[in-house]
Amino acid sequence: MSASGGTKAVVAALTANLAIAAMKFVAYAFTFSSSMLAEAIHSVADSGNQLLLLLGGKRSRRAADSAHPFGYGRERYIYAFIVSIVLFSVGGLFALYEAYEKFHDPHGIDGPFWWVPLAVLVGAIVAEGFSFRTAIKEANHTRGKQGWIPFVRNAKQPELPVILLEDFGALIGLVFALFGVSMTLLTGNGIWDALGTGMIGLLLVAIAIILALETKSLLIGESAGAADLAAIEEAIQEDGTRIIHLRTLHLGPEELLVAAKFSVAKGATGADIAQAIDGTEARIRGAVPSARVIYLEPDVYRG
Repeated sequence: MSASGGTKAVVAALTANLAIAAMKFVAYAFTFSSSMLAEAIHSVADSGNQLLLLLGGKRSRRAADSAHPFGYGRERYIYAFIVSIVLFSVGGLFALYEAYEKFHDPHGIDGPFWWVPLAVLVGAIVAEGFSFRTAIKEANHTRGKQGWIPFVRNAKQPELPVILLEDFGALIGLVFALFGVSMTLLTGNGIWDALGTGMIGLLLVAIAIILALETKSLLIGESAGAADLAAIEEAIQEDGTRIIHLRTLHLGPEELLVAAKFSVAKGATGADIAQAIDGTEARIRGAVPSARVIYLEPDVYRG
């Protein structure tokens, strides 16, 4: 997945969420529905999250310096982790608090504008659907034959998995809100509105926890994926060289560190070893272009 693909999905989601948030606040002003307020805050939180992802992408492109010799690629992981915290606190916990308040003071949706939340929710579902479709389209460029769950778990670029989960959660949350509002209008009982709000809160908390766990793994440091690792091993061993040990680490979504100890002949000269290192390095870069930082150590294979 290219960085531009992730940026396109983030911008699409940001545009949709800003428009949706405005509509939801208007609907809440007319109806005082807690489901509408929870959904409005959810959209605001999502908009802020998308701005954080764009900021992380921009900051990660800074050049390496003496204080950070491997660059700033992991800033994208930091901002993705902050997104999970915002989604948990601003989105999930706020919705659960609103549900708690509504359960203690349930009231129906009255007045001539009872239809406003229904119209807004249907429109929001359509807008979120277009955003979700864009995220799916961009993810499919590199998802290959992976299922969606393995893709989210194994992706090294944080933007698309975050947007996919956010948009998926937004669509399900809108369905919950539509359920709560519709049942409140049919029965006149505000408990249904509170129930819809609580379901939204639980959904957002669950998604936030999943995002936090996946991003934490990237922050700790993940190795190359299975396909890249196999390609690196094949590139090293192409001329009959033995691998003594091999370590890989993502310095950022599109930057991989490769460290390997490989065998050389016992009688090899310094010139022979230098030539072997240069050739191995070139083969690795050709096989996996993201392998930008490579450290190779020659040694005698002892079995």
